[in-house]
Amino acid sequence: MPAADQLQADRQADLRGSARQRQRRVPRQDAIRPGMIDTPIHAKAGQADRVKEFASKNPLGRAGRPEEVAEAIVWLLSDKASLVTGAVLDVMGAQR
Repeated sequence: MPAADQLQADRQADLRGSARQRQRRVPRQDAIRPGMIDTPIHAKAGQADRVKEFASKNPLGRAGRPEEVAEAIVWLLSDKASLVTGAVLDVMGAQR
């Protein structure tokens, strides 16, 4: 397993363990893991073509939009996700 994958797995395990330990004091503890999101930050960092290059390799053919990440956050905060805890929600568009 590559080091980055192991780090992500460790963080997920930490989140789940923390959520179980704190469930009486902090009822829900979740995380969002966004993939490539099409924002101006890439151009500001000198990588204006980064999103286009990514899109050509992504199975869905595009990067995510900020509002898609926001909608996932709103859902996690809503009553519709009231039974969700210790979850890491991948908002990645089939990215691995």
